[in-house]
Amino acid sequence: MDYDATDIAVTYDRGRDHGPEFLNLWMNEVSSHVKDQRIKVILDLGCGTGRFSEALAVRFDAEVIGIDPSKKMLEQARGKQHDRRIRYELGRGESIPVPDNSVDLIFMSMIFHHFDNPMLAARECRRVLREGATAFLRAGTRERIRSYPYVDFFPESRPILEERLPTNTFVREVFEAAGFRTATLEVVTQEIAQSYAAYAEKLSAGADSVLASLSRRDFDAGMRALRAHAAHSEGEAVFEPIDVFVFR
Repeated sequence: MDYDATDIAVTYDRGRDHGPEFLNLWMNEVSSHVKDQRIKVILDLGCGTGRFSEALAVRFDAEVIGIDPSKKMLEQARGKQHDRRIRYELGRGESIPVPDNSVDLIFMSMIFHHFDNPMLAARECRRVLREGATAFLRAGTRERIRSYPYVDFFPESRPILEERLPTNTFVREVFEAAGFRTATLEVVTQEIAQSYAAYAEKLSAGADSVLASLSRRDFDAGMRALRAHAAHSEGEAVFEPIDVFVFR
């Protein structure tokens, strides 16, 4: 999806703001896989509005280079930037504007299915990483579609997800063909809303690229179904599974 052809960048943070506990969960997850590594330079590849960039800079006391192909997303990131250790640059995974062997950690969040050429992007990751360094990838995969909380309310999203999302086997094969070894493959369950009412409010922001692909009729029908469910599910938190890949 071309985010610059949409208004998603403006509403992205409102739709994806899951609170400090969410960021802490993921910073702990990343930290657990780089315990014995010296992290001075981090590449936040596909950084979007920078929602992980500052957390990475703070957790590792490191320089963070945020790369994204969307000018609108980067405008949002720069507009809320407070940490001088972060810099944002326009770029794509298939041609990362970073020197060879210059990065200690690559962090990627929900970016794999946006690569035009996944193999080229994986090779670029291999090129910019220092020897023995880590690439950490959060990804949606086909194996998790049935567990995504909005699929039951927006059934038209299922074929879109099945077309866009890779299998976890494909992700692993791509990075291994680029010279990585798979150190970890696991599923992390994250809380994305404290209630279905809060979840509906987030989805109404229009920040999800899959739901943004639905017709207005299908989206509105899904929102009605979700809000009806929320009315009978007060206080029920909403969770989502995420595949985690760690490559070295």
